[in-house]
Amino acid sequence: MNHFELYQIPISFKPDQVLVKKRFYQLSRQYHPDFFAHVSAEEKERILAISAQVNKAYQIFGDEQALIKYVLIEKGLLEEEEKYQLSPDFLMEVMDLNELLMDADDAATRQSIQNSITVLEKTIYEPVKQIITNYQEGISSEKELLQVKEYYYQKKYLDRILVEL
Repeated sequence: MNHFELYQIPISFKPDQVLVKKRFYQLSRQYHPDFFAHVSAEEKERILAISAQVNKAYQIFGDEQALIKYVLIEKGLLEEEEKYQLSPDFLMEVMDLNELLMDADDAATRQSIQNSITVLEKTIYEPVKQIITNYQEGISSEKELLQVKEYYYQKKYLDRILVEL
């Protein structure tokens, strides 16, 4: 059972966070291991697995990048540790930022790099904003999801630079 099925919510890149939280509390109570003290070891193991999935799903639903990754994996469009080839234009922009970062020895330069990354993040998000916001199972196309995949990898790349900043 995937996280959306467990939470009984539609597949979405932007699930209703109020509903997610409500379902999290319901499921946490329903599958709390303390309520299953007198069941078989096999049943305890099953309940622990569901309880762990409830917690993992809640974390993923609260993290946009993790949720994008999860949905793309569920759709068979992304694999763990995939070697994805980003566009040469994007890689050139990022290489320029990396070079600036290597020479950044003052706060002003670091702030300038931060500003450049913020602008680039907005630029890469704009083409997929409507896809992410309005995704509907069975209606949104694979082509649209592949655009989201490109965005996911670009954002992941920028996040790595931000960590170094």
